[in-house]
Amino acid sequence: MKNILYLFLVVVAFSCNVPQSAPTQEAKASVLDYVDPNIGTAHSRWFFYTPAAVPFGMAKLGPSTDGSYGNEQGWEAVGYDSRHESIEGFANLHEFQVGGLLFTAMTGDLRTIPGTLDDPDGGYRSRFDKKDEEASPGYYRVLLKDYGVTAELTATKRVGYQKYTFPQSRDSYILLDIGNQLGESGKVKDAMVRYVGDGQVEGWVITYPEYVKKYQAGGEVRMYFSGVLDRNPDAIGTFRNEEAYEGEASISGKGAGIYFKYATEEDESIGIKAGFSFTSIENARENLDAEAADLTFEDALLAAQEVWAEELNKIKVSGSNEEDKTKFYTGLYHALLGRGLASDVDGSFPQNDGSIGSIPLKESGEPAFNFYNTDAVWGAYWNLTQLWALAWPEYYNDFVQTHLAVYKNSGWLGDGIANSKFVSGVGTNFVSLIIASAYQCGIRDYDVELAFEAAYKNEVAYQNRIEGAGKTDLEGFVKNGYVAYVPGWNTTSEGSGFSVSHSLEYAYSAYSVAQFAKALGKDDEYEELMALADKWKNFYDDEIDFVRPIMPSGEFIEDFDTFAPWIGFQEGNAWQYTFYVPHDPEALISRMGERKFVDRLDSIFTVSEKTKFGGEEIDAFAGLTYLYNQGNQPNLHIPWLFNYTDHPWLTQKWVRRICDEFYGTGPVHGYGYGQDEDQGQLGAWYVMAAMGLFDVKGLIETEPTFQFGSPIFDKIEIQTGASNELTIEASNNSKDNMYIQSINIDGSLFTESQIPYERLKNGAHIIIEMGSSPQKELYDGN
Repeated sequence: MKNILYLFLVVVAFSCNVPQSAPTQEAKASVLDYVDPNIGTAHSRWFFYTPAAVPFGMAKLGPSTDGSYGNEQGWEAVGYDSRHESIEGFANLHEFQVGGLLFTAMTGDLRTIPGTLDDPDGGYRSRFDKKDEEASPGYYRVLLKDYGVTAELTATKRVGYQKYTFPQSRDSYILLDIGNQLGESGKVKDAMVRYVGDGQVEGWVITYPEYVKKYQAGGEVRMYFSGVLDRNPDAIGTFRNEEAYEGEASISGKGAGIYFKYATEEDESIGIKAGFSFTSIENARENLDAEAADLTFEDALLAAQEVWAEELNKIKVSGSNEEDKTKFYTGLYHALLGRGLASDVDGSFPQNDGSIGSIPLKESGEPAFNFYNTDAVWGAYWNLTQLWALAWPEYYNDFVQTHLAVYKNSGWLGDGIANSKFVSGVGTNFVSLIIASAYQCGIRDYDVELAFEAAYKNEVAYQNRIEGAGKTDLEGFVKNGYVAYVPGWNTTSEGSGFSVSHSLEYAYSAYSVAQFAKALGKDDEYEELMALADKWKNFYDDEIDFVRPIMPSGEFIEDFDTFAPWIGFQEGNAWQYTFYVPHDPEALISRMGERKFVDRLDSIFTVSEKTKFGGEEIDAFAGLTYLYNQGNQPNLHIPWLFNYTDHPWLTQKWVRRICDEFYGTGPVHGYGYGQDEDQGQLGAWYVMAAMGLFDVKGLIETEPTFQFGSPIFDKIEIQTGASNELTIEASNNSKDNMYIQSINIDGSLFTESQIPYERLKNGAHIIIEMGSSPQKELYDGN
């Protein structure tokens, strides 16, 4: 009834010509109320802030404050920063290493360069106030103060809508800055934009991102659009940087842009809707026609809000406080926002070799799967894939299909892909583990034999291995059982500066594919991979109970600093990576000794709580020299390791504390302090932790399980991917009552610390009695 009332109020608002399209606060659907896209926007990555988008969409619109600055190495924070005070425009495409097509509006004297944060008057950018800004799932609005123009954004899957409400002016402009670098896109190689007539405009841009340059030299990322203006312009012109060409209808080359001039009345709105494609202008036009031919801005906004409400409501939480709900649904929002669509409505998609691929069509005429862009999957098995497996398996299946399509075209799995181009990110490759986990979870609507071939090759093949496939130091691991430490930042067949962390990761990944082999009855491959999975032990120094770099001679490195990152460890240190044996935590605990293991781990969190579990510096790499760093992937399983000891209640304690203190609800203190959320990873981790479910092993066993944590909410209702209802009730729950006293599942007492994934997928009613002190007897004998 509340949703029906909401839809009625929105329609009424639109019919009454409300100046801004945003629904009133009273009219918003309740689940959308708990999503705040502005959380964590200080020092955020290019792909982070795209409020005008739908789940897993291609069109991802958002304001840009410094996107035109680009970034030197491809990973630095750029795009939108809540601390900035001017906006240069509104970018339509935001993905890992993919960015382009900036639209904006202005009045007065025409300016054709963005200007700078220090000198906004030097270009078309405009100052803005936070009080004039609104962001919610599927919608963004802001007043461009310098021009008195209100900009609004929304989107369908492949179509972006921008609407500008102007003051009375004889010199109102809409600008399309196409040929300049934006965000992580890298330098522009070429561009084109032209006005076709009758309000139609189209173009493209070709970029060369820094990670493509590193991992697939010579590659490029192409972006196309075809758009329609609500009103034909009174005059047109093109520009290249500061040079304008009045009356010209087309322009090509770096820096290319086009402008449309209007005489506007007070509060007159002019919009542009544009279809996007990574394959051609023609397909961009087809995407526009298929999704938005007769769809107004208001229609698109309402549809976007409906789909967000539908997807977010697949997990319903009640109880706890409003702040926890905001953290939860904002985290879930980011988990569903990242890693967006890259294929067209007809199934066309960009191939790794530069050609255009075609997804097979179902009898209905729809593509058999969707193809997606994706950041690297380093750490995704401790957040995103667990969430997808539980409630979004159809997306997980498409994710696997995407990587197999790249494998068929290139011969290798790519860790991260930007329009199919390799953008590994950290130089490793966990896609084989992601595929193995999908199979074990029953997600198998793809060529399973091809999937195993690709996964197995990723674990053992080092001959002629290309850099885009990562793991270029794999030869030493396969031949000798360890990657040798070679000082510096390079990773080659001779070794790596990240030798320990890479070897531990390869052991974990090998184990996952070994279980894949076991499930398929491939005994030889299973034995081979299990032998590799055991090689983590080569790095364990029993004298100090830390993992330690090994020199090419086979000896441990001397003068070893356990706090130092980058010397054997990628984005971490020995304190953190010593716990990186997720596939065999029991063996690690035995090696260190359970008492020492528990005491060390507990003391780590006791100390780390003083620095909010990751440091308070506004930096993506904050916490690399700390005992624990929630803000980076190598640490995300560590607080759950108590579940493998005789002190599982410490997982319940410390995961709760991390949720309370590392995660915030402000622009600066959101996901840590300006740390890297990585397209939904930290958000998805919070979601899983708040539900009290997690798997240290990443769902890779032949019968995967979830371990229990401490549910934050009184009641959690999950619509599983099998269309079943999973309900988790936390009785007597509170901030102080964080410890599990008993677990009852479907009417029977449950005394184990983990539960089969299959049982959860098929639906269950779990009642967890909570208390203020550990119930140590609960786990006796298990």
